[in-house]
Amino acid sequence: RLLGRPAYHVPTPAECGGIPDPYALLETVRRVRAEGGRPKLLLLSVVDDPTATVAPPELVREACEAAVDEGLHIISDETWRDTVHRPRDTVLLSPAEMCPDDVTVVADLSGALVPAAWPVAVARFPDTPRAAVRHARTLDILTALGALVAGPVAHAAAHALGEPDSVRDRIRRAAALQTEVAAAAHRAVLGSGVLARPPQAGRHLYADLGPLRSRLADLGVTDSMELEEYLTDRLGAPAPGGHRFGDELGALRVRLGTGPLLGATPQQQTESLAAAKPLELPHVARALDGFAAVFAELR
Repeated sequence: RLLGRPAYHVPTPAECGGIPDPYALLETVRRVRAEGGRPKLLLLSVVDDPTATVAPPELVREACEAAVDEGLHIISDETWRDTVHRPRDTVLLSPAEMCPDDVTVVADLSGALVPAAWPVAVARFPDTPRAAVRHARTLDILTALGALVAGPVAHAAAHALGEPDSVRDRIRRAAALQTEVAAAAHRAVLGSGVLARPPQAGRHLYADLGPLRSRLADLGVTDSMELEEYLTDRLGAPAPGGHRFGDELGALRVRLGTGPLLGATPQQQTESLAAAKPLELPHVARALDGFAAVFAELR
């Protein structure tokens, strides 16, 4: 839509977001072409935002094979791949590992490597003549837009991309911390009757408050826009509604960030990262209690 070109949504399977159901993908592509459309790209995310799920390798394979068979080039958003909560128990397969000549990988480095406020991202193109043309065209557009990374940020990002031991250790500790706090937040929302998939990656979870629709209606909340406003106010932190991620406005879904639960100051956040038992830290325990109380009020 930002490029002034049509975008087509494809349903995802029940177990995860970010990857289209292969049969629905084929049906959508063929229907759009029959109607005169010309779909060329498939955008997917094995480690998904907003659902915080990791797609099973067999689903990734089937979706990629369907896309390539239909002549689609795949854009794989791998922003959150280094934030998997239990990497030893989770098999993460990148589309680029399966179809190296048909996949461009993009990643916002704020997912795991740099502070969220730093505007820096990377793209990795296939090693093919056609991809070389795309690469050159992309550089031309970025240059025309003046989309340059500030020198100090570029230097720090290059250092992080080299993945020295200190960076790798911080990524590991951050993922372990998010494993604990996201699981605690997940238990809190489930305890209030909310539906949510277990978070497997990232710094958020995706909740469906549909079971609480009657109670929310009494509070004047009838759609995801109103839910966003209500929970942002009650939680004191952004809680973007599902309408921002392609869900219907009437669906009471919301993305709940877990980062604010780790502390309100850099000092508290650093203390959380270093703690052997972060959930027992006073500031984390208070934040989790307050988070749970907001949802308990809706039961």
